Amino acid sequence: MPPDHHTDEVNVEFDGDPAILSAPHRLSMVYGGGGVFGIAYGIGVALGLAETGIEVRSAPALGTSAGSWVASAMALNMDYDDFADMTSPSVPTRRDVLAEIGREVFGSARHHLVSVSAVCLPSGRRHILDGGRYDLADLVAASSAVPGVFPPHRVEGRLYVDGGMWSATSVDAATDADHIIVVAPLAGPVMGPMGRTAGFMLSRELGRWRAAHPQKTIALIRPNRAIGKLAGRNPMGLFDSERGRAVFPLAHQQGLEWGQQLQEQSAA
Repeated sequence: MPPDHHTDEVNVEFDGDPAILSAPHRLSMVYGGGGVFGIAYGIGVALGLAETGIEVRSAPALGTSAGSWVASAMALNMDYDDFADMTSPSVPTRRDVLAEIGREVFGSARHHLVSVSAVCLPSGRRHILDGGRYDLADLVAASSAVPGVFPPHRVEGRLYVDGGMWSATSVDAATDADHIIVVAPLAGPVMGPMGRTAGFMLSRELGRWRAAHPQKTIALIRPNRAIGKLAGRNPMGLFDSERGRAVFPLAHQQGLEWGQQLQEQSAA
């Protein structure tokens, strides 16, 4: 096993030296999955937070599935306009179209602040991949490869599928921060049966995280009712580009509101 590939007690393997774990931080960001809808939601919330002074662009970030695109965009100082021409591919597909789109959006960029969650085949182990070691285009393709919708993506000889197959956020792997903000596009009852299931699982993860880190704080941001209505109840709607464009301004407003609230709590 190479020296930069190691296993941790949280049942996860680390490829490289992910910044989210390399040293204690004041703030870390965790972005969850949700297709094209989740990319628009995550970027909208993150930009809103940034406009209130939350330092999301300079914080280490862990992304899962759609969240890997958000984490990469924030680290590279991109915004939603950079995704305006991105259209959802026809699915299911056997083409490695996610890698193609990733190259169009991110080129060969890497960034040490970005880490992503993906599930390695055939072991089924969760891996946290380091954006300072691998191209972000490869990481987003690996982390977003939903089985049955997109083919697995190969990174340095290993095949990976969507990190959401293990956890919608992998917040348990984000430990070294005084404050963590979790942006979870799929969690909560407003997202229907899918959201209730994701929300239940996430609430358990957050509970374990809080119990293990009683001196630290964690905030969960998830869609409100208006955003949930845009998502619809059909999971394939999450890959609808038009829904993504519609949700972005609502998510941006929610990010502004949350940012103001978090700043007030910090000042109290």
